[in-house]
Amino acid sequence: MADLGDLIASRLRDVPDFPSPGILFKDVTPLLADGAVFGAVTQELAGRWRGRVDVIAGVEARGFVFGAALAHELGLGFVPIRKAGKLPATVTSISYDLEYGSATIEVHADAFVDGARVLVIDDVLATGGTAAAACELVERAGGAVVAFAVVLELAFLDGRARLTGRQVDALLTT
Repeated sequence: MADLGDLIASRLRDVPDFPSPGILFKDVTPLLADGAVFGAVTQELAGRWRGRVDVIAGVEARGFVFGAALAHELGLGFVPIRKAGKLPATVTSISYDLEYGSATIEVHADAFVDGARVLVIDDVLATGGTAAAACELVERAGGAVVAFAVVLELAFLDGRARLTGRQVDALLTT
């Protein structure tokens, strides 16, 4: 298979003015629709994290897709980090600012065994607000964040600055 970064880049779609004017959304659904590339992404992530984490936590919504596939490949459990009001049991929550508003995310309060090594995953790292909030949320719920992994990092938005002191693992940085 060709260079994975090139394959990822070729399977992204730019959607202007979504979800609000002035935002250029990086859509990963074409990547997900390509079984070979989606499989290669999953295999690459599995190779990087096998034996180093106990559980995968995915950020709603595209982090669910990558996280669940990775958890399955590694034989690990998957924990969803959801938008507020979507989980049925007692939750731990955190509110934060986005580049185009604010949001609250939640995780079940009993989602992690204390000290479990957690890989938090999402599709894109942009300004880092969601990433930082997700990592803090996992730690509030008892997990130990090993790293934050993404398929695509938009370096010009400097999201890593919000994750100082944390390992960030991006398959493609633009």
